[in-house]
Amino acid sequence: MPDSAQPYDVIVIGGGVNGAGVARDAAGRGARVLLIEQGDLAQGTSSASTKLIHGGLRYLEHYEFGLVREALKEREVLWSIAPHIIWPLRFVLPHRPGLRPRWLLRLGLFLYDHIGGRKKLPATRSIDLRRHEAGEPLQSQYRHGFEYSDGWVDDARLVVLNARDAAKRGAKVRTHMRAEMLRCEDGLWIVEARGDNDRSYRFTGKSVVNAAGPAVLDLLKRADAEPDHRMRLVRGSHIVVRRLFAHAYAYFFQLPDGRIFFAIPYERDFTLIGTTDLDHDGPLDEVKASDEEIAYLCEGASQYFREPITPADVVWTYSGVRPLIEDGSGRPEAATRGYRIDVDMDEGAPLLTIYGGKITSYRHVAEHAVDELSDHLEAVSVRRWTATKPLPGGDFPTNGAAALKADIKLAHPFLPAATVDRIVKAYGTEARAWLGKAEGWDELGGEIAHGLSAAEVGWLVTHEWARTTDDILWRRSKLGLHFNADEVAKLTAHLAEYPR
Repeated sequence: MPDSAQPYDVIVIGGGVNGAGVARDAAGRGARVLLIEQGDLAQGTSSASTKLIHGGLRYLEHYEFGLVREALKEREVLWSIAPHIIWPLRFVLPHRPGLRPRWLLRLGLFLYDHIGGRKKLPATRSIDLRRHEAGEPLQSQYRHGFEYSDGWVDDARLVVLNARDAAKRGAKVRTHMRAEMLRCEDGLWIVEARGDNDRSYRFTGKSVVNAAGPAVLDLLKRADAEPDHRMRLVRGSHIVVRRLFAHAYAYFFQLPDGRIFFAIPYERDFTLIGTTDLDHDGPLDEVKASDEEIAYLCEGASQYFREPITPADVVWTYSGVRPLIEDGSGRPEAATRGYRIDVDMDEGAPLLTIYGGKITSYRHVAEHAVDELSDHLEAVSVRRWTATKPLPGGDFPTNGAAALKADIKLAHPFLPAATVDRIVKAYGTEARAWLGKAEGWDELGGEIAHGLSAAEVGWLVTHEWARTTDDILWRRSKLGLHFNADEVAKLTAHLAEYPR
């Protein structure tokens, strides 16, 4: 069935961070936009990152100075437009004798501090781990280190909020809609799609943006188009264990094989450890951490922490496939995290494809993509705007989260402090839209479990395209770490009351 007699200016295929970012940018420039995602928003790679907004300190070793500079510039831009889901994080990098020398670490961190226009984040400093609180959970052999700044992000919510802002600016967002075939006729793209209700749909557009991430080459095949780049699919896996330390610092660890990984405070009661880098040659809908990856991360962390970590300590794992441009690098971790944008005009209408990229650079990638479209489409303004307009809920100062939490706690004293913290970090000022003037759980439709109310679920279903328990417990939040089987069943029954 046709979606509309009037063609869209831009049809974006792929509801990850790049696709949602392009949809937001293009809609804000006056384009008529459709965003199609075959599953839930951020269901793939974009919810399986290490949750960092960072320049990528390790990329300096591979001489990717331009990539690092661009990402470092974006850190504070993204923090300013989304201070509820992005906030500063201090990292501790212990020096490990026999690996990278201290002078090299100091030089790398000096560059990291100075090539990206850092303004608000505190600078690097040397620390004595025998006296610093971050040294307490570490083995005694680690005596010296460095403390530096990067940023934390709720990656899945970053995607959802970009899609929400796109929709507020007029874009149509269709999830659970697979683009099965694309063809160009009379200067217009025709996208044949199928919904999860097994109904077929046809959309027409003046341009198509291929933001399919790991499936970018597969989508080009469906458009009968040739790729301009070869891709390398690299799996990154993470493990989550019970909290290993009480302080708020994260760790950047080195391993003897030359790789690095992080240990990060996670969801109040846990520690996130990752990531791996392995070539992935399996199906994209069957991506999970192998036993070998889990053991590797446990063993690596055990080289640093006083208390050893074993696979039995792991409470959750997740994995994502990064679509990297094949640049001839031998080891997966050395492959570039840069991006390329190509516009194919062979069919008479633009087919723009995004290859590669990293979550920190998504806004810049989207801006670049829409700039390219503006060269071909009159409806797309050349005016850039996304660097200064906050994402939904982010209209407060970067130092204003504590005041917002205090305001919400004052207005809703029945909410536990941990719930207020979670709500502000997820919704920012938009929390007020569904909290209303509630003075108790009954006025929010009741508490399902762990501070999740019926009113919040209603907001997620009606405003954030959530459908399933996984959508709510693992992407719109991480409450899945706290819910037991009975509580999941209770949420499932509640969701069944909503029409599809």
